[in-house]
Amino acid sequence: LCAQQELLPCKSLPKTLLFQLLGLSVATLSTVTHYGLQFTLISNISLESNSYRDIHHAAFYVGICLSMTLILAALLSSAAAVRESQCLTAMGFFCFALAFCGLIPAACWRYTHSTEVEDSMMDVYDLVYEEVRRNASSFRRHELTAIHEAYRCCGKHSPFGDTTNVEHKTCPPGQAHGAGQDCLQEIQDFLKKHMDFVSTLLGITIGFTVYGMILTSFLWFSIHFSSNLDRKGKYILR
Repeated sequence: LCAQQELLPCKSLPKTLLFQLLGLSVATLSTVTHYGLQFTLISNISLESNSYRDIHHAAFYVGICLSMTLILAALLSSAAAVRESQCLTAMGFFCFALAFCGLIPAACWRYTHSTEVEDSMMDVYDLVYEEVRRNASSFRRHELTAIHEAYRCCGKHSPFGDTTNVEHKTCPPGQAHGAGQDCLQEIQDFLKKHMDFVSTLLGITIGFTVYGMILTSFLWFSIHFSSNLDRKGKYILR
């Protein structure tokens, strides 16, 4: 029916599903970042003076708000196309614009503070490791063991030269300390891969948000001029 009649509401449905899928992708990434073992472990261990915990929670709430805004914009745009409502179209444009205003600062923060998250996570590991090294019976030993198991690494290269005893007590059984297993390097590599994925999704989302703003603007003008010409419900997108 859509292919035969080429109606504007029918044409807008695939784009609506695309925006909904994009919003769900942002929500999924935010949830994985917030509840992922590697991230929650560092967040629970970090001290109040460390900025990682605040970044951890802020990233989740910003991501959820952006995803909800994108999904709402897609639903409003779909309803506006079906009902040919200028009010719903304007609301959809406002939601896309709101999402755009949130995405741009997030992308800027990602590139201007690219090392802040990495440094804060590595500071947490350094703190736990050094406390265990100074006091083998410290409760931090269980936290260090959990980090080693989560990141599948073992200890770190230390200038003190007395790390063997720490690693024997905190590394997973059968995992020897060696090249490529330094925990600081493993944390850095893991975070780099994750942040590259975040950057890619941010870029795609910004592009489609701009496209959504253009699309809703076109839809608003189409409905406006069709109403003025008394042709409401008869316009066709060629």
